[in-house]
Amino acid sequence: MTPDPGAPRVLLLCGGRSEEHDVSLASARSVLEALGDAADVTPRVIDRHGRLLADDASRRVLHDGAAPGAGGDELAGALARLARDGIDVVFPLLHGPYGEDGSVQGLLRLLGIPFVGSDVLASAVAMDKLVMKAVFAAHGFPQVAYAGVSREAWKRDRASSLQALADLPWPRFVKPANLGSSIGVRRVDTVATLGDAIEDAFGFDRRVIVEEGVHPVRELEVAVLGNDAPSASPVGEIRYRADFYDYEAKYTDGRAELLIPAPVPAAVAEQARDLALRAFGAVDGAGLARVDFLYRPDDGALLLNEVNTIPGFTRHSMYPKLWEAAGVPYPELISTLIALAVQAR
Repeated sequence: MTPDPGAPRVLLLCGGRSEEHDVSLASARSVLEALGDAADVTPRVIDRHGRLLADDASRRVLHDGAAPGAGGDELAGALARLARDGIDVVFPLLHGPYGEDGSVQGLLRLLGIPFVGSDVLASAVAMDKLVMKAVFAAHGFPQVAYAGVSREAWKRDRASSLQALADLPWPRFVKPANLGSSIGVRRVDTVATLGDAIEDAFGFDRRVIVEEGVHPVRELEVAVLGNDAPSASPVGEIRYRADFYDYEAKYTDGRAELLIPAPVPAAVAEQARDLALRAFGAVDGAGLARVDFLYRPDDGALLLNEVNTIPGFTRHSMYPKLWEAAGVPYPELISTLIALAVQAR
């Protein structure tokens, strides 16, 4: 099948400088496999140094799993040249900092190139967990107790930083403020191990968030699709055997079970879908997002956890699975996102 001559020419950006580089490549491979020759898509890999690999090198990385060689072009100039050569829209399938945080979105905005997903503001807010939770609090959304720690404050007075966390219930989760895929996240059950977990998280970011660990808890997710009048998918649930939904559980086959629809009361499902749309609007999201919740069955509490503006996008990831359950197959979902990008810009 050949691409529709009237279809937009799409640049699929993947890889990137963040710790989620490999996750991004996996998402891109799934998109390319789903589209086949039916769309005019050019994949290009951003290496771990932030340089754009040439077309042949990008395809070797994606199709053969080859390690990128030395070289690559400076990103801004390379994107400008690609836009002049006829790229109509960019699909920045980049997870984590330098791709999901508004950096690439701002560059594309300056270059005048339409792109899939949220703009600069929503991307930046949703990437930074401390800012995101402050926005949730301003809107009165239910969420867990949390506190932030900066690297500078930690170095200056570790005891005072720990004291500021004293009122948080146990267990606690320690996370880099700007990262995803559960990288750098640790569950902490005692004061004795809290300091080490914070030190580890500072290896990924200069700011760390410490959250109350809800127990017992079930993890629910809702996929949002659209621009100014978005739709919410059915509610899904993730079950796993680890202490929390860590990197291995997320990306190793058989480590997690996705339940769609989630076996929760209808009122809880409706509340989750409504809150997902409100959270998406609160950060001014566009295109797509996965909104995650913590559900405490003991008292029925539904707590908003986070908004992910570029969620995992392999064929087996929760976001496409939720829309598949709603009657939107994976290739159609990709086409819809591209169309939404063109409409929004």
